Amino acid sequence: MKDNRPAQLDFLLPDTRPEYVQLDTGAVLLPGFALHNAEACMRAIHHIAQQAPFRKMQTPGGGQMSVAMTCCGTFGWVSTLQGYSYTKVNPFTGQLWPDMPAIFQALAHKAAQKAGFAQFQPNACLINSYSPGARMGLHQDRDEGCTDQPVVSLSFGLEATFLWGGLKRSDPTRQILLKDGDVLVWGGPDRLRFHGIKPLRQGTHSRTGETRLNITFRFVAS
Repeated sequence: MKDNRPAQLDFLLPDTRPEYVQLDTGAVLLPGFALHNAEACMRAIHHIAQQAPFRKMQTPGGGQMSVAMTCCGTFGWVSTLQGYSYTKVNPFTGQLWPDMPAIFQALAHKAAQKAGFAQFQPNACLINSYSPGARMGLHQDRDEGCTDQPVVSLSFGLEATFLWGGLKRSDPTRQILLKDGDVLVWGGPDRLRFHGIKPLRQGTHSRTGETRLNITFRFVAS
């Protein structure tokens, strides 16, 4: 069915949302939390992508993901025909993943602290690049080898609809609009909730053009 809704436009309208939204016991939305550091994050992503270019990875089923990805930090997440895993070496370049920029570490820690996870120190960072039509199916983040640390997710550029589910794939989902600079944090009893992103709508943003960039931080047990 054709989507007749108007395309996204970046009007820079004032954001009237509260600064702190409790989604569930261990899940918090921080609207606009990363806006002041957005340009520094864009520069950091550009530098990372020069060393570890964005790629659309294969899925274990033999398909190709619609989202382009790269990583930084001690561990990077990869998807291959053999499954999902975290690796210290980028399998596409044979090199270690780029170091995690200080601005990333600081933002992730500050957001986690505000959400009630003061001890969070990420060692893995996945950067997703969404073009119009790209999506992320419902999934759990459970490849890290431990679930006692939260997930911190930053959004930049085009708006996206985040699907927030339950602890079973069949549970109902809530739809949460994510805007430029928003940060999501989830952990504790909500750490293994299913979540995803609906297909990105066509649009243009002054910061990222026809793209949504998502930076997600996790701690991987070594």
